[in-house]
Amino acid sequence: MKKFFTFIFAIIVAFIPGIIGIFFTPHGASNMWYNSLLKSALTPAGWVFSVAWTILYILLGIALYLVISNKKARVNKSHAYWLFFGQMILNALWSIIFFGAHMAALALLVLVMLIVVSIYMERAFRPISRAASYLVWPYIIWLCFATYLNATIMFLN
Repeated sequence: MKKFFTFIFAIIVAFIPGIIGIFFTPHGASNMWYNSLLKSALTPAGWVFSVAWTILYILLGIALYLVISNKKARVNKSHAYWLFFGQMILNALWSIIFFGAHMAALALLVLVMLIVVSIYMERAFRPISRAASYLVWPYIIWLCFATYLNATIMFLN
């Protein structure tokens, strides 16, 4: 039963940046700013972002669970936890800066920092749980795509 609650806890923790982001993502009338921007031809439909982020947060939650639950790891896990926490802060901060403050250039800088921290997180996860480190890669790849989209918006507007 403890493993189940640890798993649920890890999933919930992984979703925190997304929950924070919901408050800054445009809806209804406030969507006018985002809709008015020139975007890349590769920008997916809005629903794709929701599905992608849901999958990515689940993968990150599973990765966190694997790190938490590996009692045999001979590595101090605190570094991995701090990096996970750091990427969560940067992830939430991006939504606030991009959607809340409409600052695409600063948001781009945050995304680059987020990619760097996420790569370090993946490396910190690897000696604890190789599976956890593999689960981080789809997130990193999506962040690279998001960086391209953010940069395109910055340059076109």
